[in-house]
Amino acid sequence: MRFLVNPECYHKMCESCVDRIFSQGPAPCPIAGCARTLRLQRFRQQTFEDLKIEREVDVRRRVAKAFIKQESDFETLLAYNNYLEDMEVTTFNLLEGIDVAATERKLAAYVAQNAASISQNNAKASQDQRAQHAQTAAHKEQALLSRAAANRADISSLTEREEARKEETDAIANAKDEAGQKVVLKKSTARRTAAEKARDKQRQQQQQQQQQQPDEVGNDIYRIQGLKAVVQAPLEKPYDPFGGVSYTPSYYTLRPHYEYPWLDRARTDPGILAGGYDLREYYQRTMLEAFAGLGCFIDEEMAEKEHEGDDTMVATEGAAMAAGGSARAFD
Repeated sequence: MRFLVNPECYHKMCESCVDRIFSQGPAPCPIAGCARTLRLQRFRQQTFEDLKIEREVDVRRRVAKAFIKQESDFETLLAYNNYLEDMEVTTFNLLEGIDVAATERKLAAYVAQNAASISQNNAKASQDQRAQHAQTAAHKEQALLSRAAANRADISSLTEREEARKEETDAIANAKDEAGQKVVLKKSTARRTAAEKARDKQRQQQQQQQQQQPDEVGNDIYRIQGLKAVVQAPLEKPYDPFGGVSYTPSYYTLRPHYEYPWLDRARTDPGILAGGYDLREYYQRTMLEAFAGLGCFIDEEMAEKEHEGDDTMVATEGAAMAAGGSARAFD
């Protein structure tokens, strides 16, 4: 018994029940509480044991068919990451049932808006698949041709060896003297050497053809016209937690070492250094305290305070006058 599922609701049903219920046309799901209309042609065998994984794979495949942009299509890496985040949010909402109606409308609007790009991408994928199949078939055909040529070369080599051996035997049997025998053997050896050179030359030509033919086939298959130049997005700068604000002191330069007799003991005393104390922290704090007041101007601050005090006195007098006027009005 085989169980089938339908991507509309992912309820398991046996194959005989599916044929009995949905063979006449679309019908509602027989599971209690499910009112989805199911069709026979959409039933398929379950791929994963867990139906949640089955549904997630289908949803991700469906969303991926709509969100087809690549990193090269965006001007910056941040824009591409935002695009991927939008894709993942859409997938998550469909999986978890969060605002499904609005998400479906958004996905449908996106598909309608990018219908041309989606169809072009599907056509390109089909073209790449056909090219891959053609290249694989060309490789197989070339392998068969090479194997057949090698077999023919081996057979030819064996035949020539047999003929050479037969010639040598006949020459030895028919030789009347030693000088005649040597001449016949030299001729047979020269003939065999020439045949071997011819075979080696033929094998080299076949190897060169085998190396060149896949490249030519590939050039014919993968020749694409009118592609735009790919512009690499600029690299993002490293994250700066201070937001570009520099804490380099402008009134002094901090040195790694200062000659001061009072600090000689601190440099060598294990009781001070064992806890991880670093004298550079002392240098930094001392220099900061020494130069901390250089950017402060007391006269200007006092003038601002006096001006604020005058404004406060005027406001107080005005309030007092207003209060006095109100009191006389009540009298």
